[in-house]
Amino acid sequence: MKKNVLIIGAGGVAQVVAHKCAQHNDVLGDIHIASRTAEKCQKIIDSIHEKKNLKNAGVLEGHALDATDIDATVALIKKTGCEIVINVGSAFINMPVMSACIKAGVAYLDTAIHEEQDKICETPPWYANYEWKRREECEKAGVTAILGVGFDPGVVNAYAKLAVEDYFDKIDSIDIIDINAGSHGKYFATNFDPEINFREFTGTVYSWQNNAWQENRMFEVKKIWDMPVVGESQTFMTGHDEVHSLSQNLDVPNVRFWMGFGDHYVNVFTVLNNIGLLSEKPVTTAEGLEVVPLKVVKACLPDPSSLAPDYTGKTCIGDLVKGSKDGKETEVLIYNVADHKDAYEEVGSQGISYTAGVPPVAAAMLIATGEWDVKKMANVEELPSKPFLNLLNNMGLPTRIKDANGDRALDFA
Repeated sequence: MKKNVLIIGAGGVAQVVAHKCAQHNDVLGDIHIASRTAEKCQKIIDSIHEKKNLKNAGVLEGHALDATDIDATVALIKKTGCEIVINVGSAFINMPVMSACIKAGVAYLDTAIHEEQDKICETPPWYANYEWKRREECEKAGVTAILGVGFDPGVVNAYAKLAVEDYFDKIDSIDIIDINAGSHGKYFATNFDPEINFREFTGTVYSWQNNAWQENRMFEVKKIWDMPVVGESQTFMTGHDEVHSLSQNLDVPNVRFWMGFGDHYVNVFTVLNNIGLLSEKPVTTAEGLEVVPLKVVKACLPDPSSLAPDYTGKTCIGDLVKGSKDGKETEVLIYNVADHKDAYEEVGSQGISYTAGVPPVAAAMLIATGEWDVKKMANVEELPSKPFLNLLNNMGLPTRIKDANGDRALDFA
């Protein structure tokens, strides 16, 4: 059994993680939140008390921390007695936080792949550039490190594993489809960190097709999908984390990721990109001030967490899997629908943050109880899917399936 959780980060996803940890502190124990700005941590703590989401009386504390400082992170882990670290800070801090966890001998979870500030869209598979190089180090230290355990990546990886386990003898393709049919009422905004959001879309779009990496440009490959609840939606093939692990860990020749974008988003993004405002490379103004255009754009856009109060509509995210079972062609859609308003009422966040923040808490609970405490590094598809999806069914992210037998809820109890 492992107890006590340190949450690193204090943005919209961290708020969901903290609320959900509070709702399950009977399993997880003490809860600590760390960020560069202690006031942000306190704001989350106040919201937990306001929503009355702390299940049992217990420790709920905030701390100021520079998570790039490995020794400082180790010291905080030891001071708080935390045995599980949920990293939902910037993707730029994944490696130092993982280093701290290995040094301290505690479990590590994150929701997105590591990135370096000065590099965009490195060579595939992305996990091989940083995380997978540390597999031996984790195993030698007996440290459980679960990578990409948000929704996508994360839950969609578990959906793929479930398809392998229960619904197919042979899989030909996995298409991961992410539709946000919600509206935040702003002229233009991103649903999570604008810097990370834009970096996803300014590089090469890598997909796994015919057992090889395929390269495309952003907004080059378009497809309309008809998804449950949200209906027909315009999507574009996009590079995304889970493609880079599923392609290597599952014997599937085609893995693609599709994200929904409206014409307005595409137009604004294209203008910003074409005039260089999405560049990560510094430029010098006429006044001699050196700035990074992407960081300036980020500073001008709404904080994603500020979108929550007025967000309406739903999300639909799932895996469309095609292959064969018992010699017959088979097609299965495994998916979830989440509601922005419901998320705000429960934890004070919008639906995108909710879908990303609930899964790492379910994973932490499985580490706490031992089911996922594998004492090595793993992507979600390398772990048993049903205990994870069963927890999510009871934590606000129920799984549904649509196949030849109809559209129905999946119960893993």
